[in-house]
Amino acid sequence: MSGSLTRGHAAERHHGEPFRTATVDIVIPVYNEQRALPGCVRVLHEFLAAQFPFSWTIVVVDNASTDGTLDVARELAAELDRVEVRHLDRKGRGLALRETWRASTAEVVGYMDVDLSTGLDALLPLVAPLVNGHSDIAIGSRLAPGARTVRGPRREFISRCYNGLIRLTHGARFSDAQCGFKAARSEVIRPLLAHVADDAWFFDTELLLLAEHNGLRVHEVPVDWVEDTDSRVDVTSTALADIRGLIRVARAKGSGAARVADLPRRPEPRAAHPDAVLSRAEGTWAWQVLSFAVIGVLSTVANLALYGLFRLWWPALVANFAALVVTTLFNTEANRRFTFTAAAKPGGRVHLQGLVVFGLYYAFTSAALLGLQRLEPHPARWLELVVLLVASVLGTAGRFVLLRTWVFHTDNGKDEK
Repeated sequence: MSGSLTRGHAAERHHGEPFRTATVDIVIPVYNEQRALPGCVRVLHEFLAAQFPFSWTIVVVDNASTDGTLDVARELAAELDRVEVRHLDRKGRGLALRETWRASTAEVVGYMDVDLSTGLDALLPLVAPLVNGHSDIAIGSRLAPGARTVRGPRREFISRCYNGLIRLTHGARFSDAQCGFKAARSEVIRPLLAHVADDAWFFDTELLLLAEHNGLRVHEVPVDWVEDTDSRVDVTSTALADIRGLIRVARAKGSGAARVADLPRRPEPRAAHPDAVLSRAEGTWAWQVLSFAVIGVLSTVANLALYGLFRLWWPALVANFAALVVTTLFNTEANRRFTFTAAAKPGGRVHLQGLVVFGLYYAFTSAALLGLQRLEPHPARWLELVVLLVASVLGTAGRFVLLRTWVFHTDNGKDEK
């Protein structure tokens, strides 16, 4: 693969603007967009010149276009100041972003789709938390509270299903992985890029999953978004590729390959007020007990209800296993979100330890049912439920202790938060 960079008046970039405190590169990946590109770049250029308070450059990245896109981009770079052109010999939005972000000297790098489906009023809220260091990556979200979108029911359904699948399988906290409106701090994004394998549409999702897995802070901005009816994305093939990507990232987490060792680490949280009396350890312990207890109660109730339902068709041990599998999925997801954080631990170790804890919990509750059947070969259904309830309560307490002191325990003896 080869790349070339055409600079128009961009040689003047960042000069004569002493009041601007950050540099931002905004990348526009394009493939066969000779008609849409001029209007997009001019609208964006006008907006940035009039309303954007940081020093900026627009970088148009041509992904091996077969029409006149590259020539059009070069004409725009010659006409407009702070517009650059980069050419790649191979297609792929992820490839374009990886190569361009790596080469950038700006403090913040971002990108947006050429159709400008996302309202530009969200650009400053996207970049500002990165400039002041509050967040590491910022994303536009069409599904966050306050977002306003105009799109067909088919695309809406696919988007919600896909993002729901990401949250279910990876415990992701972000709401919209695929909105073409993102930015990141360069010092953070560069180490991550070496671990992102996808060159196409899954690039965004993989980047965000790796960011969260490594403890980075992802900021979401609700956006106004209007669907481009001329979109050329093959939904079926893209969906299949995304599912394969989710499996691949899960394996990387499990093996520890998803850990990025040279990322800048955020300092431990501490109270701004010097007279704060509640220590971090005390606050963490109190919250974890309360959160785990509430989740545990809800999970236990759900487990008993499912066990009673499955017991209508299956033997006791099979019904117990099926009920535990279902409730454990939601229990683990809830505890990942609200109780514990494993961001600073090797992924493979955490997942292996979690499986061990689940196995011990299942063995304990199953042993209780087997013990009851040995004492009473044909126990009443209510007695089974009582025994399972007691075993679940004891098992849940043991599970909390193991999660807190073993699975989510840091090397320095402090709980992660």
